[in-house]
Amino acid sequence: MAGIPLPHLGFSLVRSSCRAALSAAAAAMVAIPLVAAPAQARGPDGIADVAEKVINAVVNISTSQSVDNRNSAAPPSLPPGSPFEEFFDECFKNRRGQQGDNNQNRPNTPRRVNSLGSGFIIDPSGIVVTNNHVIADADEVTVILNDGTRLKAEILGRDTKVDLALLRVKPEKPLTSVAFGDSDRLRLGEWVVAIGNPFSLGGTVTAGIVSARNRDINSGPYDNYIQTDAAINRGNSGGPLFNLDGEVVGINTAIISPSGGSIGIGFSVPSKTAIAVIDQLRQFGETRRGWLGVRIQQVTDDIADSLNIKPARGALVAGIDEKGPAKPAGIEAGDVIIKFDGKEIKESRDLPRLVASMPVGKSVDVVVVRNGAEFTKTVTLGRLEDSEKKTALATEEDDALQTNAIAKALGMEFSALSEDARKTFKIKESVKGVIVTSVEPGSAAAERGLRPGDVIEEVNHQAVEHPSDVAKAIGSAKSDSKKPALFLVSNGEGVVRFVAIPVN
Repeated sequence: MAGIPLPHLGFSLVRSSCRAALSAAAAAMVAIPLVAAPAQARGPDGIADVAEKVINAVVNISTSQSVDNRNSAAPPSLPPGSPFEEFFDECFKNRRGQQGDNNQNRPNTPRRVNSLGSGFIIDPSGIVVTNNHVIADADEVTVILNDGTRLKAEILGRDTKVDLALLRVKPEKPLTSVAFGDSDRLRLGEWVVAIGNPFSLGGTVTAGIVSARNRDINSGPYDNYIQTDAAINRGNSGGPLFNLDGEVVGINTAIISPSGGSIGIGFSVPSKTAIAVIDQLRQFGETRRGWLGVRIQQVTDDIADSLNIKPARGALVAGIDEKGPAKPAGIEAGDVIIKFDGKEIKESRDLPRLVASMPVGKSVDVVVVRNGAEFTKTVTLGRLEDSEKKTALATEEDDALQTNAIAKALGMEFSALSEDARKTFKIKESVKGVIVTSVEPGSAAAERGLRPGDVIEEVNHQAVEHPSDVAKAIGSAKSDSKKPALFLVSNGEGVVRFVAIPVN
């Protein structure tokens, strides 16, 4: 299950028999002696000191916006007499922006919607950090200090990729602020403290340990979250995660939960990642990330075998941007990047984070493996444009295509890339090669994602133009039974990827 941004969680209640619960509790009290838990089981004594030191630097973020009343959400259904009934009634009344029953009879009237999140002050002059999704689409943003003071906030900048935003308020006197610590020094099992505004209750302190580091929850290209079991709930978004020195080591951003409440799996943006983004937002009002100009994919065991890379590691270059920095530096499709600026690339997802962390215009050494040999290329990084979007790697299948295949191999049928085929599969003129017209279900090609409409540009680094070229290249590959054939496959938009397919 992917991580859920905290403000978008739902609510659910578990109903149980009060009589059964009381009976079980009474039995437990009889069977188990009441022995005080040791102090260490409750956490270190330093938690209270940390909370007292930093609590005034943690703020609530209140946002409001006008929305169409037709999209009004209904409150959750609660058991009659539930102790939460009044809380939820008030919560949803605030969300609808209702004043008594004034809007009930006017469903099309625009309404004000309020939401609450968390944040923290990093500069006494009034610089506040929070999550981007906390203030996204807001018309007004208000920072509420721990003493109840409300200050109107200005948005200095935001970053959707790491989900961070920077705000500025203008206080009458310097504010209490906190400093960042080094998240790279966190150890598994180390105690951390989360402070935020869960369920709009106000400043709340919870504690737990670092459960894991460098978590990828598929929320963005630079995922490397800290996982913690400190209780994090709706409204904690944008709040700080402290170490026991009172330093911010993370920014609470998402949780995994089937119910919307904390189950002990929360995620925080590491301070090491956040600092670079915050510095850029503060200086430029936007991010300025390094850009290499390559499309990459994971080096699987099959691909590693075909490229003589042992063990499997690095990032496989599946395509080169014609106007990107990698092309003039001599990096080619099929290269495997194993080191960037002196740092090892163990997995393909390591590379985007490293590149993005580098300043625009910096010259870096990139070590690649090509045909079993290592080469070092020097690249001057460009700037990543936020407007660039990834193109889907596959085109839609068209079952109505009727083409006479000229060649067949590995469970696929191929034909020449005719004008009719280009129109049917919407293949750009710039794409060259041999089109796949059918794929046998259950074949090795099907298991590796090949489908009708894909275009094979190369087999084992040899360009192919005719179906017979593909069949010939596969025949040559069979002479080395230990290695799969390496296909360079393009979709209709020209986005390419490497696919390794066993030939025997």
